[in-house]
Amino acid sequence: MKKLITLISLIYFCIQPYSQKDHLCSKVKSQTFNKSATLNLSQIAETEKYNVHYYQLDISMTNISTQVSGTGLIKASANENLDSALFELHNNFSITEIRVNGNPVSYSRNNSAITVPVNATLGSLFIIETDYNGTPPGSGSNPFGNAGMSAGSSPSWGNHVVWSLSEPFSAYEWFPCKQSLTDKADSSALNITVPDTCMAGSNGILEDTISLGNGFKTFKWKHRHPIDYYLISVAIAKYVEYSIYANPVGAPNPILIQNFIYDNPNTLPNFQADINETVDFLELFYEKYGPYPFEDEKYGHCMAPFSGGMEHQTMTSQGWFEKGLTAHELGHQWWGDNVTCASWSDIWINEGFASYSEYLMLENLYQNETASHMNDIHQDVMSQPGGSIWVLDSLNTNKIFNGRLTYNKGSAIIHSIRYLVNNDSLFFNCLKTFQNNYGDSVARGIDFRNMLLSETGIDFTTFFEQWYFGQGYPTYSIKWKQQGNDVLLELSHTASKANVTPTFTNPIELKFIRQGIGDTIIRFDISSNLQQFLIPNIGTLMSTIYVDPNNWIINEIGSVQEDNSLVSLKEEAPEPSFSIYPNPSTGKFFVENNSDKKSILSIYQMNGKKIFEKHFIKNTLVNIEKQKRGTYLFVIETDKKIKRLKVVNF
Repeated sequence: MKKLITLISLIYFCIQPYSQKDHLCSKVKSQTFNKSATLNLSQIAETEKYNVHYYQLDISMTNISTQVSGTGLIKASANENLDSALFELHNNFSITEIRVNGNPVSYSRNNSAITVPVNATLGSLFIIETDYNGTPPGSGSNPFGNAGMSAGSSPSWGNHVVWSLSEPFSAYEWFPCKQSLTDKADSSALNITVPDTCMAGSNGILEDTISLGNGFKTFKWKHRHPIDYYLISVAIAKYVEYSIYANPVGAPNPILIQNFIYDNPNTLPNFQADINETVDFLELFYEKYGPYPFEDEKYGHCMAPFSGGMEHQTMTSQGWFEKGLTAHELGHQWWGDNVTCASWSDIWINEGFASYSEYLMLENLYQNETASHMNDIHQDVMSQPGGSIWVLDSLNTNKIFNGRLTYNKGSAIIHSIRYLVNNDSLFFNCLKTFQNNYGDSVARGIDFRNMLLSETGIDFTTFFEQWYFGQGYPTYSIKWKQQGNDVLLELSHTASKANVTPTFTNPIELKFIRQGIGDTIIRFDISSNLQQFLIPNIGTLMSTIYVDPNNWIINEIGSVQEDNSLVSLKEEAPEPSFSIYPNPSTGKFFVENNSDKKSILSIYQMNGKKIFEKHFIKNTLVNIEKQKRGTYLFVIETDKKIKRLKVVNF
């Protein structure tokens, strides 16, 4: 989701592209809903004694007032023998009656916590129906929304709207529920009765619209996929429907994109071209992430007068239409909706990947904007020295939805992971695998880390310690000395938050401008804050050396200078019985063995993954031209003696 701004800014953004640094999803969720969970630990433990299977709301509302009246149904099963069940509903609401399995029951109420007798045995189903009415807390005419349910009018178009926004802790402010991320309902239904001049948008398929003949009509929505409590939604206004279809490669049928747009003669013409781009974005993400998770139902938008968007499952609530905002919210359907963070500490699963969806959209459809987009992200992250993507204070919405860390740094490290995998086909297959493994469920950051190891063979434990749980970023400096056709290179880095993360051991690329021959980029593996490398046969360098020329890593540049006083650090020379040349090479290496004994050559990537093995006597030629550029480890074993040599493929 994306940022809350001032009224003047909202009007401005309706006619201007927004800056990537202004994560409109972030402030809508953080500043607008600066609340914490309402139950204490013992009450939360009570809610974990049952699993929710189904929510159904039969409610009456208007587009003017946030008042809600009707019935909320929870169908659940007991995780143990259960005398009573606890759920939440804000104490602003009056309760007329509660029924369990169709029978009226007495209940206890402690602020928002409501306890009812269910007398359920392990595994048995029970149904709780709550008749309630009232006005959600903090609601009113604030045009940006400040509660689970808000009312406002569009400052640009004048339309009156009532809409929900429950993330992270506000669903109980408008319907009876269990607010647990790890307990997705299997399905949901909303039957919303509104004035017959209005339309009501929600999750899933609009199965029926029933005119009641008294100036009201009921919109009956049904969603047949698992859904987390905060993704259930409603938006009510005088809308017109504008529907289009996407046709992704591999999809069994066209996918409906159903849009509820303000009933204003100028609104749809103003945004129609931007809305139509949703087709391109959905087809792109279908390719990159795998099938759209809800393709048997729909995707869509309901307009609401807040500055940004909220990724309600299958029908995003959105203030206006612009490619970055639309791509972000659509990306959430995979990252946040299909796979949801298992705790608010791991909100990166939702927001980091939705933010990276913006980059992928630009990379594939607006390539001239890609470099500046990632540069803006990096600059925003480095505007402060510290901060972790993983959220320690998971009850603080300002921490959860921090634009600089959760969104921008979260997006940037996904880009870095892609760089470390060093194989786009493999990287995007990893994203698809993760969707397959955790779809309809929840996941943590370490689940993604573990999946990367199983799918790529690369251990990302250190990377996550430094970039996900750790803080800060490196500043690289270089000294170099020309030695004939060779270059002695000293690469050092300092950390912006050295007391937390003193060293960053991700590989880094350097670009060398060479006299009379083409430029070259070499990837260097980093193990400490100061290292030296001898680069043989690289030629005569011109000008400077460029650090991370393709902007894969969040980093600053310190000093880059030629230093003829640079002295080589002492290194252990390889045994004379073996030599490997040329090194560096463009992929072909000659291994010379002065012994007549049988030897075994194994080649490893620097992450420890073996890519090659060969038995030989005397000499052999090895070709790794098809491998990515970078440093590799040659391990030669003869008579139980092992010699390890690093080579550079460039």
